[in-house]
Amino acid sequence: MSTTHSERLRGLLEPLVSAKGLDLEEIELTRAGRRRVLRIVVDSDDGVDLDACAELSRTISTTLDETDAMGEDEYQLEVTSPGADRPLTERRHYERAVGRLAKIQLHEGDEFVARVLAVDEAGLDLEVPGVKGRKPTARRVEFASIAKARVELEFNRKDKKEEEA
Repeated sequence: MSTTHSERLRGLLEPLVSAKGLDLEEIELTRAGRRRVLRIVVDSDDGVDLDACAELSRTISTTLDETDAMGEDEYQLEVTSPGADRPLTERRHYERAVGRLAKIQLHEGDEFVARVLAVDEAGLDLEVPGVKGRKPTARRVEFASIAKARVELEFNRKDKKEEEA
């Protein structure tokens, strides 16, 4: 999708997404045979449920039908939340990952898994799990030094609600 088309769609859709209390994470327009697929990825601090995606999809569909933003060609609209393996790229992504394990790769090549403890304007406070009975260690990482990061799925992790009970 051209940058100007993407910017135009973002300008049109961002206020609709924000009005629902969500963040517009990504807009992706791809070809699937003769059709196009417009994929809108949204998120929030509390996550996004299926009902919120469906409601937003109806709102976006109506708006796109009322404008010429998609032109005359057919398209399929998908409104979804980001997958569990999506990259952490914005500060808000890291804030949502507080308490979770993240795999972090630094520009210098170092790669490790650590629990995100806190996030501020400059970076992350992490806890690197101990290996073979050793105690965890604290580590500070600045955003500028992170090349890639993503949440690691934990199948045996207690839910926050379980921990509070």
